[in-house]
Amino acid sequence: MTKTLHEVGYGIYWSTWGLLLALTLLMLVTGYVSLPKGFVVLLLLASMLVKASLIGAHFMHLRFEKLTLVLTVAVGILATATFLFVLIAFDGIRILKLSLR
Repeated sequence: MTKTLHEVGYGIYWSTWGLLLALTLLMLVTGYVSLPKGFVVLLLLASMLVKASLIGAHFMHLRFEKLTLVLTVAVGILATATFLFVLIAFDGIRILKLSLR
C-alpha cells in the first residue's frame, strides 16, 4: 500500500489569501454603496460562506480528506453557528424593541 502525499506550494496559499482579501473588501464596500438591503444580506451571506469554505479547504487542509470528515466538520460548524445565532437573535430583537420605544 502506497501512501499519497499532497505537496502544495506556497502559491495556493497566496492566491487564497488574495481571494479572501478581495471578498473582505467587497463586503466592506457594500456598507458604503446604496444597494437594496435584501441584496446586501444575500451578498454578505454568500461571501461569508465562500470565505469559510476557502479557509476550511485550504488552511485546514480539508480538501485532502474524505467526504465524511468534511461533512462532519461542516455540519458541526453550521449547527454551532445556528445555535449561536438563535441565542443572539432573541437578544437582538429585544434590543430593537427597546430602541423603538
